[in-house]
Amino acid sequence: QAQLVESGGGSVQAGESLRLSCAVTLSNFRTYGMGWFRQAPGKEREGVAAMDRYGTTTYAEAVKGRFTISRDNAKNLLYLQMNNLRPEDTAMYYCAVHGNCYTRQPETFNYWGQGTQVTVSS
Repeated sequence: QAQLVESGGGSVQAGESLRLSCAVTLSNFRTYGMGWFRQAPGKEREGVAAMDRYGTTTYAEAVKGRFTISRDNAKNLLYLQMNNLRPEDTAMYYCAVHGNCYTRQPETFNYWGQGTQVTVSS
């Protein structure tokens, strides 16, 4: 079993930055692909960014060039650096482990955190 706890969300103005963190309790952390997802009210959950065990990253088109996913395998931490935030980035953000990092389909990921809210105002 795994436990994931997100932090770092908040309310910011458009153009500002936030860094999300995900603390993961899971043996052999470095062997798993991980991802960040978001879900806005009334919308489906979507894969924002993912990183496989080798460090290969994929991003949704809407966040390319603004968001960066990274991980610290020594500390069992996953990060999402979000720059130049836009109102349309407003959503609950979740981290997840052990899924398809190339398609970022939420249904392929086995372990999920509870989420952290990001609100961007114009």
